[in-house]
Parts: sequence; structure tokens; C-alpha cells
Amino acid sequence: MTAAVPTTHLNGGPTTSIDNVRFAVVDTETTGLSTDDDRVLQIGVVVVRGDGSVEREFVAYVRRLTWGVGHVGAFHIHGITRRQLRSGMKPREALETLNRLIDGCVFTAHNAKFDIGFLQSDSTRLEVPLKLTGPLCTLNLSRKLDPQRTMSHKLKDVAARFGKSTDRPHDALADAQLTAAVLPDLLAAHRVTTYAELASHFG
Repeated sequence: MTAAVPTTHLNGGPTTSIDNVRFAVVDTETTGLSTDDDRVLQIGVVVVRGDGSVEREFVAYVRRLTWGVGHVGAFHIHGITRRQLRSGMKPREALETLNRLIDGCVFTAHNAKFDIGFLQSDSTRLEVPLKLTGPLCTLNLSRKLDPQRTMSHKLKDVAARFGKSTDRPHDALADAQLTAAVLPDLLAAHRVTTYAELASHFG
């Protein structure tokens, strides 16, 4: 897991109010679960501040020149077709766009280890280093509130506990939007008010 980037990358430093911290909430849809054999099909990003105000949204399918066994993977889950992928961005272009979006933001995802693993795999192959600050994992934030593990911490269940939902599960942008929607609630539940307090949850 990538180590936290120094707080000098944020205007105002460690005492910056959480309301003014920018988060790049990312979700990926992939052909499977192996970072060695599977690939990213879709990337969704929501740039949001700690107070919940959304600054920008981005979504793209990722076009591949070659396909291994399984082609688009679990279509019954993500619903992504080869036709959609043919009009997508090339992997390098997708990574470069992602870098521009996450630069200066805290990289955030629900189960961040999964998304970063796939993005790092492409990053290594294409020699496009990711500009990661953080990361912050909303799955871990939710689990910390439930040390006895008495509840489900799937994104849809975490969101439901805060009165939020999506009608497009396993769409990268919709899942990023849902994660961004519950982020302020999770931060408030942990009483995070500054960047310094936030950084203690990185990793």
C-alpha cells in the first residue's frame, strides 16, 4: 500500500479544515479479481470536498488492444459490453487523465487496496506513475466503527445505514458517487475535523 504523501501537498497543511480537503473518490470495474491476469474495464472518479460538495465527475471505459480468457469478465455483474469498450480510452490515456484528477486530492475508495492494485498494475506496465496521496479506504473507516464485525461493510450496506443508495450498482461512476456521498458521514462518525486527524486513517 502506498505511503501517505507529506501534508505540504495540501494548502494550509495539517490544520486544514476537513471541509476544505479535496478527495478523489475512485471506483474501478474489472474483468476479475487478479491484478496479474485481469484488467480495468471502467474508471469512475468524483472529486469532492470534505463537506460533501462535488467539484467534478469523470467516467470512462478502458479500451484494450488484446483480450485474454474471459474477455469482459463477469458481465452479469458489471454489465459492460465489448461494444462499449471499443469506444473507450486507451489505458495510457485513462491513467494520465486519472492522474490529473487525483493530483492534489486524497485518493479515496471503498476497498482501496483492490482499486489501487489494478491501477498500479497498469501503472507499472505503462510506466505512468500514479500520483497517490493517502490512500483513504471507506471500507476500513466503516469497519473501525464496528470492531466486533456485527454488520456488513459492503458499500451498499454502509450507504443504507446513512440513508443513501444507488440504482446502478457495479457501475464505476455510480459506486464512486455513492462512496463520495457516505464519506462525510464516515468522517463525522470518526470526528475527523482536520487533515492531520484524517492522515491517521491513511493506509
